[in-house]
Amino acid sequence: MNEFVIGGKSIALGETARIELKMPPLYTATQMGIPVYVKRGKRPGPTLFVSAAIHGDELNGIEIVARLIRSKSIERLRGTLVAVPMVNVYGVLNQSRYLPDRRDLNRSFPGSKKGSLAGRLAQLFFTEVVSKCDVGIDLHTGAIHRSNLPQIRANLDDPEVLEMAKAFGVPVLLNANIRDGSLRQAASEAGIKMMLYEAGQALRYDEFSIRAGLRGIISTMRHLGMLNKRKHTGHDIKRFIARESGWIRAPESGFITHRAQLGDFVGKGDKLAVIADPFGDIQTEIISPAEGVIIGKQNIPLAQEGEAVYHIAYFKKAESVAEHVELLQDNLVLGETPTGE
Repeated sequence: MNEFVIGGKSIALGETARIELKMPPLYTATQMGIPVYVKRGKRPGPTLFVSAAIHGDELNGIEIVARLIRSKSIERLRGTLVAVPMVNVYGVLNQSRYLPDRRDLNRSFPGSKKGSLAGRLAQLFFTEVVSKCDVGIDLHTGAIHRSNLPQIRANLDDPEVLEMAKAFGVPVLLNANIRDGSLRQAASEAGIKMMLYEAGQALRYDEFSIRAGLRGIISTMRHLGMLNKRKHTGHDIKRFIARESGWIRAPESGFITHRAQLGDFVGKGDKLAVIADPFGDIQTEIISPAEGVIIGKQNIPLAQEGEAVYHIAYFKKAESVAEHVELLQDNLVLGETPTGE
C-alpha cells in the first residue's frame, strides 16, 4: 500500500507525520483534535494501530505511546505504525472516564456521523484510524480507585490473536467476551485482529505497567514482522490462559484492611481482607471462593456492601502464574526493555 491517508493527509513510504483529526469544538469555541502519529517504513508490512485513553482517566497508555514514538527500536520499521496517545481528549481534559455527554466511548462503536457526541467521535476514530489497519492494540487501566495486574484481554479462540497475545509477553492472558458497542467488537466485525492491554489504575502513572506495556508492544511488532527479532535476555516468561474470572464482593459495608495484593496466588478459603466498623471492630472477612490469581483490586480502604473488591482469574496452575508475574517484575527491574534506549 503506497498511499496511506489519514485526516486528508497522505503519508508516503518512509515518511513520518503528526496529524490532528478535527473533533467538535468545546462550547467556548476552543478547537479540538485527536492527535495521531504515523510512521511508515520503507519496506512493506502490516499496519498496526496503538491507541490509548479511550477512557479519558486511563493515563498509563498515553505515556506508553509517547515512549513508543521515541523508541529507537521503531527506526527500521516495516509496514505502518499508527499511534494515538489519546482518543477521548475531552475526557483527558476533564480527568473523566466519560465524554461530556456522559457516555462511554468504548460502548459507542462503530459510531455514527449524525449520532450523539460519543457516536460521532467513535465514527471519526474508527473510520480514520482503525478501519485502515490490519491489527490493533488498545491500552487500558483499571477504573477509578482500582488497579489491574498487567494482562492481555482478547478472543484467544482466534489462532492469530492468540499468537499475538503470547508474543506480548505478560503471563496473564484472559479470554474475554466482546462487549456490545466496544472498539474490539467493531474491529472484529471489520476483520481487524485486536487485543487489549490492561494494567495499572486510573489517573496514575505506574512504571511497572508502563514498561511492561511498551515491552509488550515492541515484542508484538517483532512477532508481526514489523521489527527485526532479537535474542531474548532475562527470565523466560510463560503465558497462562484464563477462560474464567470473577469479582469478589464485599459482604458488608465498612473499612477494609487488605491481606492479598495484585499478582498474589490465592487458594480456596484464603482470607483476602477484613472489614471493620469505624470503631475498628471486625465485622466480616472476604474469603476466596476458589484457587486463582488476583488480577484486579480495589485501592481505597472503603467498601459498600456488594462492592467489587478483588478480581480473580482462574487457571489450572494458578500458583505458577504468580511465580511468572514475579519473573516479569524482575525482568523489568533489571531494565530488560526492547527499546534500544
